[in-house]
Amino acid sequence: MLSLPPGTKVYLASKPVDMRKGFAGLSALASEVFRLDPYSGHVFLFRSKRGNYLKALIWDGTGLCLFAKRLERHRFVWPPLVDGGVVLTPAQFSLLLEAMDWRRTVAPKPPKRPVHI
Repeated sequence: MLSLPPGTKVYLASKPVDMRKGFAGLSALASEVFRLDPYSGHVFLFRSKRGNYLKALIWDGTGLCLFAKRLERHRFVWPPLVDGGVVLTPAQFSLLLEAMDWRRTVAPKPPKRPVHI
């Protein structure tokens, strides 16, 4: 599990990319797809065509880090294939890494107002 500093955003590219890409190729994709600096400290996620493999590109302040995870029997839960990407919360990112359905995470409902009788 990766721990993210407060304020870190997770950008997920929804279209599959070539998983042979490394630091330079994924940095270029982060700039192209999200129009953001890959050295911003945010997380940039990329998926494989089959959906069982992901790579995460993160700048930790001293260098770029490239993390990869491949599921042996299942697939990650991905958003629909559209241009651009999706912004995930750190909690959704954690669920995604655990191969759980992160789309079901909903903000808690505010408490109901008390009823005076």
